Amino acid sequence: MTVDADCWIWHQGLRNLVARYKGDPPETRAVAGAILIRNSRQNWLTQAQEWDYFLGIAAIKRIQSLFQGTLVAQGAFSVYDRQTLVDLKGWPETVGEDIVLTWKILLAGHRVGHAENAIAFTRCPDRLGQFIRQRQRWSRGLIEAFKATPGILLQPRMPVFYIWWNTLFPFMDLAYTIGFIPGLVLALFGHYWIVGPMTLALLPLSFLMNRLMYRRSQQTFDEVGLKVRRNPLGLINYALVYGMILQPACVWGYLSEMLNLRKTWGTK
Repeated sequence: MTVDADCWIWHQGLRNLVARYKGDPPETRAVAGAILIRNSRQNWLTQAQEWDYFLGIAAIKRIQSLFQGTLVAQGAFSVYDRQTLVDLKGWPETVGEDIVLTWKILLAGHRVGHAENAIAFTRCPDRLGQFIRQRQRWSRGLIEAFKATPGILLQPRMPVFYIWWNTLFPFMDLAYTIGFIPGLVLALFGHYWIVGPMTLALLPLSFLMNRLMYRRSQQTFDEVGLKVRRNPLGLINYALVYGMILQPACVWGYLSEMLNLRKTWGTK
């Protein structure tokens, strides 16, 4: 089992993580726990990240797990089969070592699960530069995983669907950065060339999706004895500001890896 030094495991977290590992199909070789934010009341940035972890990241892992293919058993809180790690020569020397390792486990034909009721709380970046460097590193890790396991895209397995979906992430982040953000600025000055009134038609669907994700995450909180705290300011920042910082940071991370720029951990 791996746990980050700045993580606190919630009550029964380890028991729930191991129980999921023991109860999953026999080909399971790793199970990821659920990571949530501990310092979410520190400032506007940590408040926004609370929603990212609670809605976005948790929902993605939950859906991937339903289709037998959690794509990241994060080093912050996961359990692994030791012999499998020995066979795969352990964690690689990369900045996204947990992503690369998980994809190697999947490439070997194994399954990776997710225990949504095994919760650990982590300290997220509370400074903007720190946050940007963290997300750049995560994006580099995605490209590293594609470079280390190119054959995984040819496997006829359900998890590969989500890996193919991940191939679109750099393009979506790039389109958001060079298309939507400038289009939004233009719209503020009355030029609706890219972003216009029709963009508002997406809001009801977005609200519905996030409402469903919220309800499901709330059920998990009820199960483990946690309460969802009110965080309206964080939600506003998450909806209106967060992506304008996150997506450009991700684009720079992709480019940094493709250009083989110097790698650093870069979050402290």
